[in-house]
Amino acid sequence: MTSTTPLRRQPVQQRSAKRVERMLEACAQLIEEVGYDGVTTTLIAERAGVAVGSLYQFFPDKRAVVQALTLRNLEKFIQTVDGRFTSTTLEHWWDAVDSIFDVYVSMHREVPAFSKLHFGDVVDLRLLDDRRDNNTVISDRISEMISTKFDIPLDEIQLPISIAVEAADGVLNLAFRRDAAGDQRILDEAKTMVRGYLSSRLPS
Repeated sequence: MTSTTPLRRQPVQQRSAKRVERMLEACAQLIEEVGYDGVTTTLIAERAGVAVGSLYQFFPDKRAVVQALTLRNLEKFIQTVDGRFTSTTLEHWWDAVDSIFDVYVSMHREVPAFSKLHFGDVVDLRLLDDRRDNNTVISDRISEMISTKFDIPLDEIQLPISIAVEAADGVLNLAFRRDAAGDQRILDEAKTMVRGYLSSRLPS
């Protein structure tokens, strides 16, 4: 779990929840169009069709809106991975790692603003959780899922998974710098690199 709560107050009524959802969707669209630096709370409110005062009821500033959007993307990532784990036969931990890798690449290609924000590093290295950097949040969640799925002690895999996430993050950034859809040759190399490293660290 993360310790960060970007909302000033939680929307209680369905209408308020839908309004917040429109703000997040508007924020994602604008980041795709003008980048994080070009987005303002006024633009978000205008695109969402709400008064800027309504935005400030829920979010103190632009960063908080982006933070909420990024946390939503994290939840989508975890839910999608968990769905793959449930619906797919995974005979080995590297099948799980491949699946996680594929979900991340798909989100890069399909989820608005994800390719610009990733999991928030462009805004703040601790955007997801004020106690841990963003990659640590991701690697901890991945470690927990793999530990549970394959009955591997968590303390045996946390460090290797953390290192694999850091290494993959750098190579994936290269793949998407070379090609907006991700240079497939580099993506394949990244997957091979991660599997090769983890094969020397995790139980066979």
